[in-house]
Amino acid sequence: MKKTTFALYFGNRGFMPESLAIAAREEVSKAVVQAGYDYIMMDENATRYGSVETRQEGRIYAKWLKENEGKYDGVILSMPNFSDENGAIAALEECGKPILIQAYPDEIGKMDFEHRRDAYCGKFSIEDVFHQYGVQFTVLQPHVVHPLTKEFAQNLKDFAAICRVANGMRKFSIGCIGARTTAFKTVRFDEITLQKYGITVESFDLSDLIQRVQKMKDDTEAVLSKKERLINYTNCSLVPDNKLTTLAKVSVVIDQYIEEYKLNAIALRCWEEMQKVLGIAPCVLLSELNDRGVVASCEIDLCSAINMYSMQLASEEPTACLDWNNNYGGDPNKVILFHCGPVPQKLMTEKGLVTDHKMFAKTMPGCGWGSNEGRIKAFPMTYSNCKTEDGKLTFYVEEGEFTNDVIEEGYFGCAGVALIPNLQNQLIAMGRNGFRHHTAVGVGHMKTVLHEAFKYYLGYDVIDLNK
Repeated sequence: MKKTTFALYFGNRGFMPESLAIAAREEVSKAVVQAGYDYIMMDENATRYGSVETRQEGRIYAKWLKENEGKYDGVILSMPNFSDENGAIAALEECGKPILIQAYPDEIGKMDFEHRRDAYCGKFSIEDVFHQYGVQFTVLQPHVVHPLTKEFAQNLKDFAAICRVANGMRKFSIGCIGARTTAFKTVRFDEITLQKYGITVESFDLSDLIQRVQKMKDDTEAVLSKKERLINYTNCSLVPDNKLTTLAKVSVVIDQYIEEYKLNAIALRCWEEMQKVLGIAPCVLLSELNDRGVVASCEIDLCSAINMYSMQLASEEPTACLDWNNNYGGDPNKVILFHCGPVPQKLMTEKGLVTDHKMFAKTMPGCGWGSNEGRIKAFPMTYSNCKTEDGKLTFYVEEGEFTNDVIEEGYFGCAGVALIPNLQNQLIAMGRNGFRHHTAVGVGHMKTVLHEAFKYYLGYDVIDLNK
């Protein structure tokens, strides 16, 4: 993956010690590299100390940013001292990228005029002026932080994730393969609302996919290569060869859609035509897509795909779409999250086993090959979903963890036990607010990152399920 790159900005005030501004260039750039990211930095001779104090210096910095457009993902506004707000707004009003404001702390014993920074106070001045101009910015805890600390290293990690989400979701495309699954009005969505937020939906009739599959020869290189990929990806030992060939063909066609239309994610109508006409269930194909970093949700749940994409951008890990499916005994804060098999292998305890989908096998035995059964491993996770309502895109984002709790062997599909504090109140809030029976899950705790990107850079509404 491409390293996140930051453009570095250094503020200044003329009556503050020049040594503070000079040292900041070395310290912040060092911190960025140590955290695993890249940076670009204006030449130190372009302005006094390579920092920005006056409006004119701000205009010089803005010109430098424009010349480097496309080379950076966000800006780190470093305040080694109080720093001038007029220079800052002149420099960054038109930057169009996320901005992290970092202010240096003062040190006890170094509060004399030669060392005192006052960045604690100056940070409010820059925030206030940015607010007045409508320039969005990021501020993280603590209020002041030295670049060469573990706290700032965490700030950089979070800000890099914010940049990936904010930049990646400003404009992207989702492929909708098939009409909404007839039985599920819960997954309805409004394309016009999504387009308002830069999300383009490309729709494909499922008959086109079926026709492409039926016309495809069994022995083409693409089909044979895909069969080999599936055999190596999971346990396909029970799958009849003709069913594995059909699964491979469907996977090839989905890849064609993704390539032809440059899709960032897909949502697939996965039943019942797949079973009745093609004799397969595409669960394992969605699992494989998610595992290699192509977001794929089932049941045409496009809103879940949006959340999956946001968490994949934030964490750089695969994501999954799951049902709020079962209570776990009498524990009010535990729930079994489940789906038939679209969970990526990277989120499972071991390779799955591809079976004849038990739900379809009841009435159409042998027509549901493709369910990838297994268990979800333990990890800290974020869960999220959204809805399109009244022209708004509204999200919830909360955190929990998958546990090592056992789910009995006879339990069908791929599932895991999640521990979620205050779960019962959250379930009521989800139901009252019209959220769906699915949730998207991602690796790690990302609530702060997603809330920051959603609310301040992308203009989404975010509700708190705990209120």
